[in-house]
Amino acid sequence: MDKKNLLELFDRPREPSFLHFDLPPSYVPESQYEASQSQAIATRFGDDEPKIHIKQVAIPDLSLPMSLDRDEAFSLFMPAHARMAARLTEIFMGARTIDDLQSLAVYCRDRINPQMFVYCLSVAILHRRDTKDLQLPQFSEIFPDKYVSGRTLSRAREVANTTTGVSRRPIDIPVDYTGTDADPEHRIAYWREDVGINLHHWHWHLIYPFTGPREVVVKDRRGELFYYMHHQIMARYNTERLANGLALVEPLRGFFDPIPEAYFPKLDQGVAGRSFPGRPRNYTMSDVRRPELELNFNVADLEVYRRRFIDAIRRREVRRSDGSTVRLDEQNGIEILGNMLEASPVLSANSSFYGDLHNSLHAGIGLAHDPDGRYLENFSVLGDTATAMRDPAFYRIHQLVDDLLHLYKDSLPPYSLQELNFSGVQITDLRLSTVGAPLDTISTHWTKSLLEMSRGLDFAPREPVRVRVQHLNHVDFEYNFTVHNNIGRELVGTARIFIAPKYDQNRSRRFTFNEQRKLMIEMDKFTVPLKPGVNYLNRSSVLSSVTIPFDATFRDLDENRPDKDALQSFLDFNFCGCGWPQHMLAPKGNERGFPMDLFVMISNYEFDRVDQPAPSGGSCNEGMSFCGLKNSKYPDARPMGYPFDRPANVQSVEEFVLPNMAVKEISVRFQNTVQPRQISFGLRN
Repeated sequence: MDKKNLLELFDRPREPSFLHFDLPPSYVPESQYEASQSQAIATRFGDDEPKIHIKQVAIPDLSLPMSLDRDEAFSLFMPAHARMAARLTEIFMGARTIDDLQSLAVYCRDRINPQMFVYCLSVAILHRRDTKDLQLPQFSEIFPDKYVSGRTLSRAREVANTTTGVSRRPIDIPVDYTGTDADPEHRIAYWREDVGINLHHWHWHLIYPFTGPREVVVKDRRGELFYYMHHQIMARYNTERLANGLALVEPLRGFFDPIPEAYFPKLDQGVAGRSFPGRPRNYTMSDVRRPELELNFNVADLEVYRRRFIDAIRRREVRRSDGSTVRLDEQNGIEILGNMLEASPVLSANSSFYGDLHNSLHAGIGLAHDPDGRYLENFSVLGDTATAMRDPAFYRIHQLVDDLLHLYKDSLPPYSLQELNFSGVQITDLRLSTVGAPLDTISTHWTKSLLEMSRGLDFAPREPVRVRVQHLNHVDFEYNFTVHNNIGRELVGTARIFIAPKYDQNRSRRFTFNEQRKLMIEMDKFTVPLKPGVNYLNRSSVLSSVTIPFDATFRDLDENRPDKDALQSFLDFNFCGCGWPQHMLAPKGNERGFPMDLFVMISNYEFDRVDQPAPSGGSCNEGMSFCGLKNSKYPDARPMGYPFDRPANVQSVEEFVLPNMAVKEISVRFQNTVQPRQISFGLRN
């Protein structure tokens, strides 16, 4: 069989499989059997293409994953759902051949909760050796209800059923559809609700699940990457706040304290047939009693777990479940702590003692409106990795998580001169160039792009249905720096590029080094050969190791339509999906110019190198700073965030700079206009 047929299982996940697959009679659920024999239904909703033949295989025990109804909301933050998903993922991973996997998946598709099915099959495809080269379809196309409002989806269904061909125009999504600037937090709704940012969070948790078979969960430096990826989210979000005149995020402190921010997402839970609940201002968490979700904890328990976590950092050791202890040293400390905060049953040192603080906070705040289930309400957007970043409370949770992990990082000794310097290497000039803008200026603006909805509009005609979203974007820019190699032979270095805000939200106080280093945004990291003498280095922003290409989020749908006439082209579209969206690489800045420090360092590749085969061209190499390399070790031996992950005995970044480093003030200037997508530098965009 063609293994790309597996990807057809993602198409319209709530439609019956018999519309697209030639099924053995026993594979058709009893409730669908009569409909499966109806030629009228097949003609109305089916595809004109020949159906894919499915062989019959022995079906394992599916009672656990089938215990979640198909019309219930699904969340990995709910222990019952996580346990079901782990079992289904294990079944998909255990299929002997691709044929067997396809047969099992087709059988499950009409019996398993659609979102759980898509999640588990996605994880299996990403982790099986025989499917790892398949590129998953974009989650926003499978479940558009997680990215656009219920009102927009109703309009999309109307368009799908009443118009055809050239008469179909894109549906414009209003910019301010979830609130107004009467709420100061709404100033940065464009960032929290960005489609690409929320897709990144969903896809990262596909690659780094906290539960499931060991071969899926255990990965090189997984706990450290949980820390670093979310730390970078917080650095970016805090920078966005400062540029919009808002203070840095306050972490959750007292777990009984009211949460000041309200949030009403205007999103539907299509599978469950209801809307995501909102949260009024000053809501508080309550003890959770949801036995159907296997959730049963007191808010006071969370404070106990926090104290135990802090105590482990102060003692520099963690108590294992067998009573032994493990030291938190410089090599493994952050790895152990990261896997404890997002308590993986596979990797946590002792989840019964240290709890599951991160997931419990997502669940507790996500169910604050109905903690004991008396109103039969589902969780809020905080309970879904595809939607959680939309809610301001997400950032209070993750500022707490970041602060806890930085208690450990701040306890480490500063890097020595030998660990920071690259003897014989000197950066003598640093510039940032943007076409049409002054030197050392990043230019930002709005852009409107199209999203395709038809793959997620079940029981509707199959022609493309598009919505147009307005999002932040920037003019592509380039780093230019001059590096002297004063050693009489060729050297190899690693260029590390960061930017960070200089001042607080009022521009009244400059950040100290130890404040600013926690706001350092990684922009790029790449290997550079240095010939003896002068080296003039140029690097396009579109080549960033942090991002995935623009087309991974917004494709030119006129050329790459995912309808039946272009399905093969769509399946061949080669992108992996994990990484920060290219259009959000730069912060918004503001109209008068937002001052930031640009920092570049060349470190010694001899100490950065990870000995492993070079990745192949089709092995998902983009976005590696946040996502690592597929099926490989993390491609940098240094601690993530180096050189800013530890404190230093200096007052400013200028005092921190050594000859192999350079710092320069830049400005991020925003133009409040809608501009078409622009390509200025580089090849990947």
